[in-house]
Amino acid sequence: MVDDELWALVEPLLPPWPERSPGPRPVSDRLCLQGILFVLYNDIAWQLLPLQLGFGSGQTCWRRLDRWQKAGVFDQLHRVLLAELNAAGELDWSRACVDGSHVRVKKGGADTGPSPVDRRKTGSKHHLICDGRGTPLKVITTAANVDDVTQTLALVDGIPPVAGRPGRPRRRPDALLGDKGYDSNPNRNALRERRILPVISRRGSPNVKSIGKLCYVVEQTFALLHQFKRLAVRRERRTELHDAFVSLACSLICYRRLKKTRA
Repeated sequence: MVDDELWALVEPLLPPWPERSPGPRPVSDRLCLQGILFVLYNDIAWQLLPLQLGFGSGQTCWRRLDRWQKAGVFDQLHRVLLAELNAAGELDWSRACVDGSHVRVKKGGADTGPSPVDRRKTGSKHHLICDGRGTPLKVITTAANVDDVTQTLALVDGIPPVAGRPGRPRRRPDALLGDKGYDSNPNRNALRERRILPVISRRGSPNVKSIGKLCYVVEQTFALLHQFKRLAVRRERRTELHDAFVSLACSLICYRRLKKTRA
């Protein structure tokens, strides 16, 4: 269910309906959001969404998801919740952690490729950057055979400007932590140009001391993301629709942490 506090954050971000919209009266936005969340949590086919729950048909919820994604609703919601966490002092900007995780693909589509763990099957990969406490800042979806190192700067530059504190919105951590899959001297130089300290292990050398313990938070964040069953297995052919679910899941993780802080 969408509680009143979450709906108060979502409702102002939704694009308005035309005053003279053709056809029958549309299902309310709040009910459609509940239907989208039902699919996100349970990973059922859109056509199997139970009508008796009052969310409208699966096609109705799918179209609303597509419409809201094109309007940037889910990315805006994620940014709003990050600002709330930042205002509460719950974001750790002293370091950020990066990693990648493979996702099985059922129907193919854009940004899919042979999975390194099973070349006979196609897959995708989630590239994640989180703060020092594991709060997701940015997720990028690529084909499964894309190297982690190629997405380092895209993740860093993809962090949205986060308001909530005095001064300019922040979008750069003090340091970036990564395993040997992110070993790249050009990337290290580019991070230093952005005033970010690279703490990345080098291939052929011992790991940076305590890097595994410090980077463990990103594995916890992946576990939280993939608890949403729709993200554990990718079913959308269109990457932007899959990313809509990813952004919504990131927002829900932030929302839970914000509620815990306020409690």
